[in-house]
Amino acid sequence: MKRGRCVRISRIKAYWLRPGYRWCCLAWIGMAVVAQGQTCQGAAEVDPQQRTAIETTAKRYFEMVARGDSAGLQQNSIPVVSVSFSGIEAAVKENQSAFSQAQMAVRSLYLLTAEGNEPLPRAEFLCGVFGASGQTPSSAVFVLHNLPPGKYGVVILDAKQSQDARSLTLILQQAGPDWKLAGFYARSTQINGHDGAWFAQRATEFKAKGQNRNAWFCIRQAIALTAPADFVSTLATDKLYDQAQSLQPSDLPAEGNPLNVSAGSATYRVTAMFGLGVGSDFDLVVKYEAADVSDTYKTFQNNVAVIKAIVAKYPEFRDAFDGVVARAVEPSGKDYGAMLPMKEIK
Repeated sequence: MKRGRCVRISRIKAYWLRPGYRWCCLAWIGMAVVAQGQTCQGAAEVDPQQRTAIETTAKRYFEMVARGDSAGLQQNSIPVVSVSFSGIEAAVKENQSAFSQAQMAVRSLYLLTAEGNEPLPRAEFLCGVFGASGQTPSSAVFVLHNLPPGKYGVVILDAKQSQDARSLTLILQQAGPDWKLAGFYARSTQINGHDGAWFAQRATEFKAKGQNRNAWFCIRQAIALTAPADFVSTLATDKLYDQAQSLQPSDLPAEGNPLNVSAGSATYRVTAMFGLGVGSDFDLVVKYEAADVSDTYKTFQNNVAVIKAIVAKYPEFRDAFDGVVARAVEPSGKDYGAMLPMKEIK
């Protein structure tokens, strides 16, 4: 993509997908001019020697994850990542077993260049060829915040085995002749063998039945399984974002707009509801406000009451989810959860 070229691209607007975990994006089409200090090259455009160095480094870091070598990854990270490594260390532990048994392949590689003398508050990189309607199968948009000037390799890796499929997106920053770890994003691309396209089809089926809430949760899960990282937008994710816009229900909790749910004589303020893949199950997670969760027996009873009240209020959830998880959350953020399989919720 040449600098200064005017193209019609997919711009993105953040909305909450999973509290405390992920952000996703809603897409709309608008005109934009590629910023002079932000350029992107796809794999075919990158100097072969540089491309080989980036790809080789990404594969080496994947192998470290497969071995559970968090210490090695930390030593090969940029300073700002190395001094706050606990999140990546936890992600390595979570994915190590799956990656150690998986067949790894490079899905795509990009070289991003951020010019200037100060970090860019919002760096937007347009990669590949865009059409009159926006993105094409060969394009991608990266939006990174507070990005220091430099060269960055973005490598998206697929790790598949018979019972599991995941992706690992690595951001590598050039430091002299080396490429240091600057970002680590691992996520599942399937739940019980079902990928984003399957969940998108389920959303269409639920919408046809008038079950718009189930359709909404399924399309959100489709986005989560399709986007390799929250800062990446592609033609596939743009289509899902557009579909999500027409499905978002008005009677579910949203950030700053809780839902009051009555259970017996008590009323609970539900702050968040989202789908979550847990093993081979697709569960509904319900978070609600609690003054104190130290009495675990009482909190468990409250959790069960919330679960039953939610399913009674929205019986269509029985068709979409394998179970419901309720999590009571104190003002401090401490929480206590309980889960019931759907078949046990009477």
